[in-house]
Amino acid sequence: MEPQLLHAVADSVATVVVHHPAKRNAMTAAMWRALPPLLDTLAADPDVRALVLTGEGGTFCAGADISTLRGSPQEAQELAVRAEEALAAFPKPTLAAIRGHCVGGGSQLAAACDLRFAEEGALFGVTPAKLGIVYPASSTRRLVALVGPAAAKYLLFSGELVGAERALRTGLVDEVLPEGELAERVAEFTRILVSRSQLTQAAAKEFADGRTDRDAYWAGQAGGSGDTEEGVAAFLERRQPRFTWNVPTSE
Repeated sequence: MEPQLLHAVADSVATVVVHHPAKRNAMTAAMWRALPPLLDTLAADPDVRALVLTGEGGTFCAGADISTLRGSPQEAQELAVRAEEALAAFPKPTLAAIRGHCVGGGSQLAAACDLRFAEEGALFGVTPAKLGIVYPASSTRRLVALVGPAAAKYLLFSGELVGAERALRTGLVDEVLPEGELAERVAEFTRILVSRSQLTQAAAKEFADGRTDRDAYWAGQAGGSGDTEEGVAAFLERRQPRFTWNVPTSE
């Protein structure tokens, strides 16, 4: 099978799989280009309420396919940044499910997700210093926001790989699961996500990511959504709420 991004939707969760096992799921130029339009399609699907990004087999993503850097490293980096920004802008909750290596461009993709769950034994690295590449400013800022300046400098200056436990301590990942338990935990957690108010999640995502010009917009959405009334009624009636607000396709 050619290197590609596979995807499926089940139980309101879209799963995108980086599929290039011959090179530890390294991202080719075609794969970087394919990610933004795929995300646009999934974001517009009202049946999708959360997204999981993972890699084929026992590796998340070993970064960019280095052979793509022989032509124009700048163009290759721009492709990666566009894909990263598209993932960060996805309007519904995103979760990276990480096994094995999460390195270089793979770490960019993982950092662009809202949450990161990793299996014990996973390895993380931000490796531009090994190639003499200036890491993008937007990617650097996102990494600093996750782990703080000191941990970000450690990763960027050295290019060294760190294990899942250190990644957990620094905030690079949110949960570390024993071997063999990652898929079950991700399925369990995404069931929780899709049961919650998408209105709350979408507004919280924008606020947490630093947007400051949409307070009135979200107040208006909350007032007309019916989600608050449904949530309160469900709580008082001791039943599961049936939230109906969905991300507008024009957003």
